[in-house]
Formats: sequence, C-alpha cells, structure tokens
Amino acid sequence: MADTRVASRYVKSLLGLAVERGALEEVNEDMRMIASVCDNSRDFVNMLRSPIIRHEKKKVVLEKLFKSKVNPLTFSIIEILTRKNREPLLPGIAREFHVAYNAYKGIGKATISTTVPMDAALRAEIEGVVKQLSNKSKIELVENVNPDLLGGFILNVEDRQIDASIKSKLKHLKLQFSQNPFVKEF
Repeated sequence: MADTRVASRYVKSLLGLAVERGALEEVNEDMRMIASVCDNSRDFVNMLRSPIIRHEKKKVVLEKLFKSKVNPLTFSIIEILTRKNREPLLPGIAREFHVAYNAYKGIGKATISTTVPMDAALRAEIEGVVKQLSNKSKIELVENVNPDLLGGFILNVEDRQIDASIKSKLKHLKLQFSQNPFVKEF
C-alpha cells in the first residue's frame, strides 16, 4: 500500500513536468515501453527488487537499457529512483503513468474478451458502445482472445461488466435447471 502511494507521487510529478515541458506523448511512450519490458522480463523485475544487487550496478544496467532510448525527462526519473534506492517502484510507476495519462487526456479504457479476434467493423461498433457507456470521446480498447467463452463476449468498461458469453448463459441455464420446482427436495 505504501509503495503505491509513493509510486503515485512520482507519477503525478512526472506527469506535471512532462506537461510543462511539452513532452507528455514521448514520456507516455517511454513508460509504456518500460512497462512492457517489466511485463516480459521477470528477471529484470527481480533484479530491480533484489537487495543483494548494489544500487550502482542497477543504475549501470538501467543506463545501458534505457538512456539512449528514452526522453531525458524519463531517464531523470529513473536516475532519481536509483539515487534514492527505490528501483523496485519502477514497474509500478511505468504502469500507473499510463493510467494517469489516460485520465489527463480524458481517454476511457475498456477490455473486451472474445473467442476470436475482432474485425475492424466490430471493433468500431464496440468502441461506439463504450463511448456511450463511459461518456468519453476517446477510447483505449484492450482486446483479449479467450476460446473458453465458447462464443459471445465479455466487456469491461470502468466499473461495469457486460457478460454476453455463451459460457455464462450455459451456467445460468444449468442453475435454472438445477432448481426444478416440480421435484420435492428433502
């Protein structure tokens, strides 16, 4: 809990500084790249969290990985984190920055799970529905393919969920058939 509060403070500071310097889009892309590295490399995250690896070594690794690839403002937050021995916060800051970016830009986020990948027409229709539900003009739609749904979709928009999957409908039918009013229960 304390780590998320500290991470959110870094995110707010970085977001404000990026807006002030006109580098918001670049910093957002940098943070998305860092979040992607953290999501795809468990060894990298373990290295950041390791109390055995010295902070100077972590700083060298972070410099080699990111210094030439990211905006100087993004790298400055990495340097601050290593100077204050808070490298384990980097994955959380990277993920949380995108959430703060979306809030700042007024972008709604939705997640949809389907059994097969969506085509452009269906994607546009779903985005229209999400815009109506969230009252946002821009939508970031995250698509997941889940063959276990058997058909239909599950749409999550903010705190709402629309479950129109065949799997949930079959579960509902099973529950209805298990409650047979014509059979006396003992």
